[in-house]
Amino acid sequence: MPRLADLAELVRAPAALSVPGDVVAGAAAAGTLGRRTPALAAASVLLYWAGMAANDWADRRLDAVERPERPIPSGRVAPGVALGLAAGLTAAGVALATAAGGRRAAAVAVPLAAAVWGYDLAAKSTPAGPAVMAACRGLDVLLGATGGRVRTAVPAAATVAAHTWTVTALSRREVTGADAALPLRTLAGTALVAASAGVPPRPVRARPRVVARARPTDVPDRVLRPGPGVAVALPALLAGWYAARYGAAQARAAADPRPGPVRAAVGAGITGLPALQGALAARAGAGLLGLAVAAAAPLGGHLARKISPT
Repeated sequence: MPRLADLAELVRAPAALSVPGDVVAGAAAAGTLGRRTPALAAASVLLYWAGMAANDWADRRLDAVERPERPIPSGRVAPGVALGLAAGLTAAGVALATAAGGRRAAAVAVPLAAAVWGYDLAAKSTPAGPAVMAACRGLDVLLGATGGRVRTAVPAAATVAAHTWTVTALSRREVTGADAALPLRTLAGTALVAASAGVPPRPVRARPRVVARARPTDVPDRVLRPGPGVAVALPALLAGWYAARYGAAQARAAADPRPGPVRAAVGAGITGLPALQGALAARAGAGLLGLAVAAAAPLGGHLARKISPT
């Protein structure tokens, strides 16, 4: 039996800190933050871990040459165990999403699971790889929006998908190294992503006050919304933090595009994503919750020193 630490390394357990913010950003954009949000976020984490296990199972022969220290080629986790874990986590993730969000959540969770497996088994080494992985993250954002107006979460989903494209494009060169043009291109993409996430929210017109009984799933505004001045500045501050954190790593990779700096840029893109998600949540009006999501970025960076997120 493999040790728990080996299974945690297989699924890149700490990297899952970059996942719940997808659902939070989608729910904030759609106005559906509530009791179902944590369960949908947990389902998203299960699907992410499933994808990591399936990735290493699919790459086990290549990893025996390029990454012999990984759990499967090193003999610490048997291929059959990895495949079974990936399948079990996928089933659990879809089931939890369905239980929490009903048919609408299932209608997103099932294509999301299919896209994860499609990337690992077929698309990863093809030109379509970055686009498929970007679609996975975009669907993950939309999963959080399934209880409300899904179309209002499309811009947030597109922003996270664009970020994911840059990380995936870099990850394809983290073993062999890249030419300097690649991190420069992804750096330009990061600047655009940060700019789109940092736009202040549009002012909301005052509406006549309606006295109504709060629904059990409602989250009080005081938990989500900081003061007006902070609400305007917070998305830009968090987006700037994301851009500085991830952008600096890409700039170093452009100056020295050997495998080490490129891999570090990939890791920065994974662990820095919560800052972007926090900016999107803040832009949708959930400022304090956005700060909480963004707090996962430094924690993920710390844990990445113990278990590689790539």
